[in-house]
Amino acid sequence: MGFLTKRSFSGGIHPPSSKNATKNSAIITCPLPSTVVIPVSQHIGAPSKPIVEVGAAVKTGDLLTEPGGFISVPVHASISGTVKAIEPRPHPLGNDVLSIVIESDEKDEWNSSIGPQKDYLQLDKQEKIRRIRDAGIAGMGGATFPTHVKLSPPGDKPIDTFLLNGAECEPYLTSDHRLMLEQPKKIILGMQIIVSILGAQNAGIGVENNKPDAIKVLRKTIADLGLPYKVYSLPVKYPQGAEKQLIVAVTKRAVPAGGLPMDVGCVVQNVGTAMAVYEAVAEKKPLVERVVTVTGKGVKNPQNVLARIGTPYSALLEFCGGLEDNVGKIIMGGPMMGLAQASLEIPVIKGTSGLLILDEKFSKKPQEITCISCARCVDVCPMKLVPTILAKKVKYNIFDSLEKDNVLDCIECGSCAYVCPSQINLVHYIKYGKHQVMKARKKAG
Repeated sequence: MGFLTKRSFSGGIHPPSSKNATKNSAIITCPLPSTVVIPVSQHIGAPSKPIVEVGAAVKTGDLLTEPGGFISVPVHASISGTVKAIEPRPHPLGNDVLSIVIESDEKDEWNSSIGPQKDYLQLDKQEKIRRIRDAGIAGMGGATFPTHVKLSPPGDKPIDTFLLNGAECEPYLTSDHRLMLEQPKKIILGMQIIVSILGAQNAGIGVENNKPDAIKVLRKTIADLGLPYKVYSLPVKYPQGAEKQLIVAVTKRAVPAGGLPMDVGCVVQNVGTAMAVYEAVAEKKPLVERVVTVTGKGVKNPQNVLARIGTPYSALLEFCGGLEDNVGKIIMGGPMMGLAQASLEIPVIKGTSGLLILDEKFSKKPQEITCISCARCVDVCPMKLVPTILAKKVKYNIFDSLEKDNVLDCIECGSCAYVCPSQINLVHYIKYGKHQVMKARKKAG
């Protein structure tokens, strides 16, 4: 495979990890909420379509929607109870999205089809993929791309290498770290399923070397299972967990501009996704819960919490002791790539890796000044772009040449804005520019 001796990538930054508050906190289960709000769209691609009606009685794991296309996944009831409404509700992305509201019956009765499946590894490739799709799995590292699509590359894109992402480079977040410590067997068995689907000859897990306990546990688990996978100890550098950077660090293969990992024979999945794959194929368990890191100076008891999909932030925060008095901002995800949230009644979705509660000093918008052409943003960009030029073009509505400048290759990691001495919100401009390029593409047909 031509693995690098020193596994790294160009660019990147070293923000404070800020993980001490929760990295040693075992995962605890949040009590069932009285009501869950389950958006029909929790993934990249077409929204799913409701197949239940108001008044319907549902059990945990029951199907609520069907996929709206190939790049789409269904959602399931995360508690048992009664469907009280199907209506637009606030969504973590900032808009209102059609959602299915379920009121709990406090019984938590599960769909009877869920349970251990014999000889699951002997299933053919298409049946494994079908179970993954039917379980509603989308990438749990935050990207939320439908997993069954990622595991179905076209025939002219053979995959020889599968990489599992255990880097968790985003500051504050520790949900993946805890999963690797507490559920290593499910993660590795999920990896085994994915490798069998892809037919990959090489497989490994990338973990940043600030998690030596996870590296040790994963290596022991792989050895105990007698599997040929490797665990790669990676230098601590953000955004090590971005799939293109992980591929470069481990394999020295560079995904071409405008390309995808499959173009260089690779597929990357998150460790949480691998565990969900195991549960889907080996237990027929749909994705109805996930681990969320609730952390930051604005919450009283930071924790790693196993929460049902659809749980309101307010219930999660109440379970973690409530908010401090000096809250300035609530972010879904981490400080680099997360999204500020407008309400505590927004629900946990499949891509909610964390809730970060920052104090009031973060509520003040930095004063942007003129770019001083220092090129720090160029130095740290892991995609080798020129962020300041892209931002200037967007600022002055010069959209025609953005695609030629590879604006769509931006992974929105925030490294450029982090180092900018002029405090220019480079990611904001670039995201808007990407939106304009996609809008023009759609208009052109």
